[in-house]
Amino acid sequence: MAALNEVLLLFIAYAASLFMAWNIGANDASNPTDTVVGAGALSINKAIILFSIFAGIGAVMQGWMVMKTLGKGVVPSLGVAGALSAVLAGGLWVLIATLKGLPVSTSQSITGGVIGTGLSYVALGLISIGDIRWSIVLTIILSWLISPAASIALSILLYLLFERIFLKRIYTERVAKILRMILIASLVFSAYSFGANDVGNATGVYVAITSRYLGLPDVSTRMFLALLGSIGIALGAFTLGRRVIATVAYKITHLDLLTGMAAEYANALTVWLFTTVPYMLIGYGMPVSTTHASVSAIIGVGIARSRSFRGVRWKTVLLIIMSWLLTLPITIALGFTIHYIMYNLLFIQ
Repeated sequence: MAALNEVLLLFIAYAASLFMAWNIGANDASNPTDTVVGAGALSINKAIILFSIFAGIGAVMQGWMVMKTLGKGVVPSLGVAGALSAVLAGGLWVLIATLKGLPVSTSQSITGGVIGTGLSYVALGLISIGDIRWSIVLTIILSWLISPAASIALSILLYLLFERIFLKRIYTERVAKILRMILIASLVFSAYSFGANDVGNATGVYVAITSRYLGLPDVSTRMFLALLGSIGIALGAFTLGRRVIATVAYKITHLDLLTGMAAEYANALTVWLFTTVPYMLIGYGMPVSTTHASVSAIIGVGIARSRSFRGVRWKTVLLIIMSWLLTLPITIALGFTIHYIMYNLLFIQ
């Protein structure tokens, strides 16, 4: 009976995973699309279509790198109820932020949910505090601090480079068309990087338990979960994605083709490098915040173009940063509370 309950709960958990993926698409579709929309290179609808296609490709091709980190890296013994609790905690917070038009980090949200669930395991005596891999948690948090700085630095350098290359030329319609195509290509790369990194936020916690209950090898499990996450992300982008896109595209700094190109390539490179390089070095891709990278890149080009801090609307930035600071403690508390209640009601880990 307990086994049957766990299998039933697993399918409920997949529904929750779709909910989380939908929230990720709704909140984070802005990360690869904001500069293209803000610079006027594409309409929001066309940008979302491209985002959905290439985020799906990135999820299938490289999403397993971060799935491993969240599925087995932080709390190795996460059960069905634990995975469900972590995803619900992250999804609820991201939904609240999306309805407010705030670009919060889904990576922070799901990581906070996993940590909170792990602490509930400790409080219930299911594991010891040492079973949570704090070294990986610390590495993830460190990546959240480094990635915005890296994104700002990259966007400033790329803007200065593009400025030297393109502003010395006569600005004709042909040059503008070339810049527009390069900017659209940056959306494609950024969406791919996003899919590779962020699909793990929705589905990574289910890798071990899916393999166990459905009898699938890890490779097949990750492919199935990547496809599941891709569907949810696309649905979220089309239904609620416009709210956050409008905030980031128009309310941080004025974007044109040059600033859009620099910001988007900086964002894409930062996310892709944090996904790929740590996996090659330590076996775990970092669930870096694509939101942190995207917003920071836009701040960087605003500073670079104006050659001062006055090129950025700091009131909007401070509001966004406040939502970032609240994300981890809120999702830890939610993850702990949801799992603690669920365990005491259903007696399932």
